[in-house]
Amino acid sequence: MNTIDPRPVYTRATEQAAALIKTVRPEQLDGPTPCTEFDVRALLSHIVGGTRRIAVVGEGGDGLAIHPSAEGVADDGWAAAYDEVRVRVLKAWGADERMASPVRVPWGEVPGHAALSGYVMEIVTHTWDLAEALGHREELDPELAEFALSTARQVLPDSRPRDENTPFDTRHQAPEGAGVYEQLAAWMGRRPLDRG
Repeated sequence: MNTIDPRPVYTRATEQAAALIKTVRPEQLDGPTPCTEFDVRALLSHIVGGTRRIAVVGEGGDGLAIHPSAEGVADDGWAAAYDEVRVRVLKAWGADERMASPVRVPWGEVPGHAALSGYVMEIVTHTWDLAEALGHREELDPELAEFALSTARQVLPDSRPRDENTPFDTRHQAPEGAGVYEQLAAWMGRRPLDRG
């Protein structure tokens, strides 16, 4: 697992996600994303709901009891909803002892440090999904993708089969000369949208 403190990286990753979410226009909400099961609205719901789950885990609660989707958010309310939950996460995970304490997450019981690193991987991947859906992927911070890809290679190695319990599809080969976000997307089973 990454030895870097994931908290500053997570903060930067949520700032990047928040800035992108603020650009979403209502007419884009029904558009496709690289997460084939989600349109843009459903992806935003998953990002907000999943972030609420991370907050509950950081607060010492049962995150698995929280459904990773957000209901009842108005079309123009996604940016505010995400800002609210991401600030809650940053507060919940602020204490050093939270980094060492074991927590229960969908992939098992792990130290807080490992859990938050996994959540960096998730938000950075979903930010790429959203950027791809909106056509903004060249604006993303490559250092965040490098951290997320390093984490992904550790928690989702080729030796671990991906099944219906794995929230990411089977890895595929990134194209020759792919940037770090394209490499991350390929590792997580994503493909860029066909804009042909």
